[in-house]
Amino acid sequence: MTDNIFDRLAELFQSSGPVNWRLAREIAESAAGVSDPVDPWLADEYVELAATAALRIDAASPLDTTALPPAQPIDRRTWAGDNVNAFAYLAEPVAEKLAGLAGGPMGSALQPLGPALLGLQMGAMVGFMSNRILGLFDVGLPTGTASGPSFVVANVEQFASDHGLDARQARLWAALHEVTHHSVFALPWTREHFLMLAHQFAEGLEVDQEALQRRIDALANPEELQHMMDDPSGLTGIFAGEGAGEVMGRMQAFMAVVEGYADHLVDRAASALVPQAPQMREAIGERRSDPTEGEQVLAQMLGLDLEADRYRLGAEFCTQIDRRWGSEAVDRLWDGPEMLPTRHDLEDVVGWAARTLL
Repeated sequence: MTDNIFDRLAELFQSSGPVNWRLAREIAESAAGVSDPVDPWLADEYVELAATAALRIDAASPLDTTALPPAQPIDRRTWAGDNVNAFAYLAEPVAEKLAGLAGGPMGSALQPLGPALLGLQMGAMVGFMSNRILGLFDVGLPTGTASGPSFVVANVEQFASDHGLDARQARLWAALHEVTHHSVFALPWTREHFLMLAHQFAEGLEVDQEALQRRIDALANPEELQHMMDDPSGLTGIFAGEGAGEVMGRMQAFMAVVEGYADHLVDRAASALVPQAPQMREAIGERRSDPTEGEQVLAQMLGLDLEADRYRLGAEFCTQIDRRWGSEAVDRLWDGPEMLPTRHDLEDVVGWAARTLL
């Protein structure tokens, strides 16, 4: 956190609205670090590889990539600033929960500080994510509104270097996954279906008023505030998601099959172009077994655990469908929400087929 933000905290805390998005942006961009523009030649390569990925995905699946905006290769700070509002669908129902407490003993503190607390948490989540995620496909959640493919170039390049991967293959692999992610959520029903699940999940959240009071008190303590900004583990749970366990399971299964389908589609569409795809999947699996600070903030904020390693089940689920009933059966996953697997279905592909295909 920069001194400049501390100098401006009084001004930022005065921002109106259920979520203090001005504060969220400041926090996100500060956590992301200084601007680091992408070299033009490298940006051009990412754009070209994304176009190649779109052609491959379009030819190998029922997904329509033609309407996707051009890819954006960007730095961490730009990604954080662009996406701080992208997950408003999580924060705004939470703000409604806090507003419902306004008539209670914490009402006088909640009115000015509740929006600041949510802005702080959303900014921390997006800012810390920006330091490691490769693109939106790597977040584990869709954005609330449609957007085009984007890549955090420094992270993709670092990922390739850390795992001894060919940089160009890593870029194309990331492009294939990013294009698939955006194409799935460009279908007429997918994004709205997920947002409906997210809304149902938020409705089941319960407020831990003691934890909420501790966080409000911390906003008035500079040392505690610094700790909250620098260490996501300090953002202890204000909300508990136990009341929405069934809905969370559906969200987990949805995102697992999106990622699993992307893996399956990469193998189908461009395995010859990305011979290191198995090593990349293994490297991604290692990363997902070690949650990012941003994912920790998300889990601590809402009790929402997306079980990132479940994507392996999603990939195996798609592979089993292909082996038993062919690639057209895999593509039918996107016929409508009734085709989506449950968490149990991910380990029982025959049961899923009996319910949906037969």
